[in-house]
Amino acid sequence: MTRQPLILLLLLLAGLHLQGAQPLTAPPAEAGRLPRENLLRCHDRQGRETRVRSRQDWLRRRAEILRGMETIMGPMPGREKQCPLDVRIESEQDEGSFVLQRLTYASEPGCRVPAFLLIPKTPSGARKRLPAVLALHSTDMQYGHRVLVEPLRAYYRAYARELAERGFVVLAPAYPLMAGYQPDLRALGYHSGTMKAIWDNRRGLDLLDSLPFVRKGRYGALGHSLGGHNAIYTAVFEPRIVAVVSSCGFDSFLDYKEGDIRGWTSERYMPRLLEYRNCLDRIPFDFHELIGALAPRRVFINAPLRDDNFNWRSVDRIVRAAAPVFELYRVPRHLRVQHPDCGHDFPLDVREAAYAFLRESLQ
Repeated sequence: MTRQPLILLLLLLAGLHLQGAQPLTAPPAEAGRLPRENLLRCHDRQGRETRVRSRQDWLRRRAEILRGMETIMGPMPGREKQCPLDVRIESEQDEGSFVLQRLTYASEPGCRVPAFLLIPKTPSGARKRLPAVLALHSTDMQYGHRVLVEPLRAYYRAYARELAERGFVVLAPAYPLMAGYQPDLRALGYHSGTMKAIWDNRRGLDLLDSLPFVRKGRYGALGHSLGGHNAIYTAVFEPRIVAVVSSCGFDSFLDYKEGDIRGWTSERYMPRLLEYRNCLDRIPFDFHELIGALAPRRVFINAPLRDDNFNWRSVDRIVRAAAPVFELYRVPRHLRVQHPDCGHDFPLDVREAAYAFLRESLQ
């Protein structure tokens, strides 16, 4: 078996539980939390902590990370929420180098997701399939996903527009409980806005799969701030995302706001995290593990030196912890981090590096 199919097979094995299957035996409930800064530790079938010696051992640890995420976020939906996408285009406008469509799609019965689809123009008669990216927006209660296509905020960049200008098909969905997208999470059966966003994003990839001008099955995900961790969460559960760009998207829960995790615990994020406010070390997943869980895929991180939301030193500790997993897959260069000298921002030179990274990754 060649290397690329082997990597894809490993990702598929790790993702089998998304449809309800358990590819690896779960450790007993009494098994303790594994160290977040040493990802080369796992539980054996008896729940004993042991060393990760192979990729199969790592997949056991990875499966445990996903179960920890679902403990906080709620379970990943299954086939019961699958339904026809029923894409409805509400408006379309010519933006010069691309066409901008405002649309909605049915992510599940009883819920339609607002989104923008940006389609680059190609030479007349060309039958070229284009790379596609899921663009995820920052926290904005007034404009929501509009900040991705319009220069509405000085500190939020319209990177969906910039990606389309550079030849990427871009889907930019709204995040739940922001601006005009207000799904009833409880009625829909969700424990967190985070899991609802992940599901909406995965259905967004189904939409991209349906487009005849898109390269199917290999997508990028890019986001800043809220979009930065939304991209990571979605990619951990979704193997079709092969390249992730996270700008100002995370630090460790142990370091966030000097241990005050209330910013993560509203209904639109993860309310169950509040149960751990006095025992942060027991939260069953952290970004060390999430970045490791993305291996062997490609990951680009923007962590500014003066970000007042996420601490760049904490990001570096996370990257150091995740690096051995990328080394296990023999792809250490797939994990990159940049530290521009700025605040909570995604400056132009770093965006250009991220776009080049996506183009290289999706070729």
